[in-house]
Amino acid sequence: MAVNPTLELIRRGTEEILREEELEKKLAEGRPLRIKAGFDPTAPDLHLGHTVLLNKLKQFQELGHEAIFLIGDFTGMIGDPTGKSATRKPLTRDEVIENAKTYEQQIYKILDPEKTLVMFNSSWMNAMSPVDLIQLAAKHTVARMLEREDFNNRYKTGQPIAIHEFLYPLIQGYDSVALKADVELGGTDQKFNLLVGRQLQEHYGQKPQVVLTMPILEGLDGVQKMSKSLGNYIGIAEPAGEMFGKIMSISDDLMWRYFELLSFVPMSEIEGWKRACAEGANPRDVKVKLGQEIVARFHGAVAAREALEQFEARFKQGLIPEDLEEQTLAVPDGGYPIANLLKDLSLTASTSESNRMIQQGGVKLDGEKIAEPKALIPAGGPYIVQVGKRKIAKVTLS
Repeated sequence: MAVNPTLELIRRGTEEILREEELEKKLAEGRPLRIKAGFDPTAPDLHLGHTVLLNKLKQFQELGHEAIFLIGDFTGMIGDPTGKSATRKPLTRDEVIENAKTYEQQIYKILDPEKTLVMFNSSWMNAMSPVDLIQLAAKHTVARMLEREDFNNRYKTGQPIAIHEFLYPLIQGYDSVALKADVELGGTDQKFNLLVGRQLQEHYGQKPQVVLTMPILEGLDGVQKMSKSLGNYIGIAEPAGEMFGKIMSISDDLMWRYFELLSFVPMSEIEGWKRACAEGANPRDVKVKLGQEIVARFHGAVAAREALEQFEARFKQGLIPEDLEEQTLAVPDGGYPIANLLKDLSLTASTSESNRMIQQGGVKLDGEKIAEPKALIPAGGPYIVQVGKRKIAKVTLS
């Protein structure tokens, strides 16, 4: 059976395509498809976890399809209840508008601005009357809503579910109706909402969209999803050196996951690097390729090269003693607390001294100052840990 290169590209990194045979039929029509990806402006900064969807949207864009970046300014004021064990605090209108502005500035580091349609779902939701909203609500049942795992768990355990939270999947689904979406992209945690879009499109006489779910990207710890609140993220607006250093800190296993979901290098080439590492090549050299590609995407090739030079200077130009003995420590689940790490490496006498040194700005990890006393250091390394000018250690966290 012949391999369809377009489908192979679309499948890359995807968790599920519902339904793939429908996607094949849509592609065979030979017209530009309308590809929708929605983002609620819940925070001003995007991180690499967000770009998993943006990268897939870019692939569709390069295949000649219409990329629709939907900013959920209306749904952002409801608050996405997905995965929440309690009612989420909605954003104010001012917060939504301010965050949405920064999204528009950041997405064009990946998407082609001339080929991207940026939409706000307030465009149609603000025009919807109370009667229209009631009619929309009539197209779904409470029983179906309770099929969603988080709603079901909260219902069974007696946790409150506010009525407005049921509106969120409905409005996200209606966005697909308003946009006449052919394909909607979303994380695996959004599957229920994406399927509501299919159902509503059928109710409104449209062909149902194909649902394409993408995996949730793990953060620097390799365990929990990338999140600013967990401190395990790489922000796309971070300085080039900081971004490169964080990428170099991830574990070798996590590196391949990042290559699949974040890189634009062909999978055949990545598989070749993977085989070479299995045969003895140094994974660090491959990780440099990943770091260079990601940093260049957001800061340019010159900044990426400078970040690499600065990184290597700390290890190759005598700034770090060549005979520094490497230690290995087992990393706890979720990451090694930096205060404990300093104490366990005998760089400080106690965690209280660790915290004091961090607050005074005297602690560095791979040359980058640590400002957060509660920072968790993920598995990986070797790391160069410094306290002041004289105390230094080299450690791998496994």
